[in-house]
Amino acid sequence: MVLCFGELLLRLSAAPDGKWLEKNSFGVYVGGAEMNVAHALAHWRVPVCYCTAMPKNFLTKHLVNDIKEKHVDTSTILYKGDKLGFYYLEDGLSVQHAEIIYDRKHSSFAELKKGMFDWDRVLDGIRWFHFSAITPALSKNLVDVCEEVLQFCERKNIFVSVDLNYRPKLWQYGRKPNEVMPKLMQYCDAAMGNVWSAEAMLGVPLRPDLAHVNRKDAYLQQARETSERIAEMFPKCKIVANTFRFGEDEIHYYGTLFSNRTFYVSAEYKGHPVVDKVGSGDCFMAGLIYGMFNRLPFQQTINFSTAAAFTKLFIKGDCTTKTADEIRSFMMHYE
Repeated sequence: MVLCFGELLLRLSAAPDGKWLEKNSFGVYVGGAEMNVAHALAHWRVPVCYCTAMPKNFLTKHLVNDIKEKHVDTSTILYKGDKLGFYYLEDGLSVQHAEIIYDRKHSSFAELKKGMFDWDRVLDGIRWFHFSAITPALSKNLVDVCEEVLQFCERKNIFVSVDLNYRPKLWQYGRKPNEVMPKLMQYCDAAMGNVWSAEAMLGVPLRPDLAHVNRKDAYLQQARETSERIAEMFPKCKIVANTFRFGEDEIHYYGTLFSNRTFYVSAEYKGHPVVDKVGSGDCFMAGLIYGMFNRLPFQQTINFSTAAAFTKLFIKGDCTTKTADEIRSFMMHYE
């Protein structure tokens, strides 16, 4: 079974024209990076458990019932505290956009400390543990919690993956990402992100001319160099994947995977108009786990991951609704 550890969030999306004020309505979506991964895996029939902390009230009761209906195991959720995390985003924008508003301080999850979870129990029967860089971005205490669970994973020989998603607005407690993430990366077997997040979080340098060169071959060369450097810096990390998404009116999307000194590149997908940018990277991460959990060849894994992420761009909400068969069919018929 796969275990995803992170904060459950509610996304409140307002229409960019301000009409939500007249209609007295927001779009409400259940998400959070690790929940999005868990939902996709369950949808693709991978056994998955979701571990988080939340208050116990009528709102979270409805949320947990919804998660259970999606066939995600919720038995490891810790009920404590008084606050659920929220964030606010205009419809159609990505979470990297400057106008995002986070309301996550002092949430049940953000207030977690070492020793609150019985990790021996939580990790019983788990083969794969997944977290993202969003969690240690929230507080110094959560850095300690991440290190605590990763040490348990190491002792139990559990495969660990990390999404190096970089959210600058979240790193507000006096530590820089590159002061935190290398310590956690030493426990990771697989990492996913992009070449820019690897620079910000792990100190992996970019080629000096990359900012001025808008060519696919240059980006692919940088992805290979970044992946090789991560593998050198963190010997436990045997798999490194990167995504590339460019454009506004028309999206260009492709991905890479590096393992055993071999570099794999997916097909490049193009399309418009984008419906919802939130969650596409989480869908890519879920695709990697799906491929590796099912022991697919690496080329098939990166192809599936990229197609899954691309198709998510045209689905409203934080999570994909595409089945694995639908994604494979899309790959076969894409021109």
